[in-house]
Amino acid sequence: MSNYYSNEELREFGIKKIGNNVKISKKSSLYQGELMEFGDNVRIDDFCVLSGKLIFKNHIHIAPYCLVAGGKEGIYFEDFTGLAYRCTLFTRSDDYGGETLTNPTIPEKYRFLTIKKEIYVKKYAIVGASSIVCPGAHIEEGVSVGALSLLLQPTEPWGLYVGVPAKKIREKKQGIKEQAKLFLEEYHNGDTI
Repeated sequence: MSNYYSNEELREFGIKKIGNNVKISKKSSLYQGELMEFGDNVRIDDFCVLSGKLIFKNHIHIAPYCLVAGGKEGIYFEDFTGLAYRCTLFTRSDDYGGETLTNPTIPEKYRFLTIKKEIYVKKYAIVGASSIVCPGAHIEEGVSVGALSLLLQPTEPWGLYVGVPAKKIREKKQGIKEQAKLFLEEYHNGDTI
């Protein structure tokens, strides 16, 4: 018995697209599967909650206990990206100022979603353990978000961002591009991971 859902089980969830070698733990929860697309070599570990519009390209890993809530806006993961343990990404936020009711049990006409923005996690980006990425805080190519960070704004490519709120502390090297190229050449010549 496998610890991961089979492609047939994922189709029963209504998943929109399922690539090759998609491994989603049976201990994870998926909501609104009809809005989800999975490319090749995607792994979602135990106790993750996935909901709403989520687009995963190729070679992506989501570690245990992550919440990835795409809503209608969507979260888009490009190739070679990942989330470490207990990350939270969400595209919607209620009004916390006290003017309207909050929570999803209330019809939207009685509550005001102050923010509704998509999130992009671009190629080679990684988000460190227990970090939070808020609506519209796009993670550009090659960005690393350090553990326990709160990302409120879009980033610039190839930077290391840390803190609450997260700020860029330095540039990153780009050697990962050459490693990805070599890996893909080997991988597509028939060698496996």
